[in-house]
Amino acid sequence: MDSFGSDFSAGGAGGKMDTGTIMEQVKVQIAVANAQELLQRMTDKCFKKCIGKPGSTLDNSEQKCIAMCMDRYMDAWNTVSRAYNSRLQRERARI
Repeated sequence: MDSFGSDFSAGGAGGKMDTGTIMEQVKVQIAVANAQELLQRMTDKCFKKCIGKPGSTLDNSEQKCIAMCMDRYMDAWNTVSRAYNSRLQRERARI
């Protein structure tokens, strides 16, 4: 996060950044955090579901289970994300 803070101090004239640039940086940071959370949750859930005895390699059934689990998790994530974004848009339109 040090680099994030330094971006603000290194901004344009007099060290000030415009609001749009700051908002874009915040959006990028949120997107990165969401992607990291997605990956961590997916890894945890699929590992618990598919790996019975951790070892140095995965057997074929574990590999297939991991692949299918990750595909299902991503599909579910995308479905929920689309529904959430759609609802946000409807709510914003009502305001």
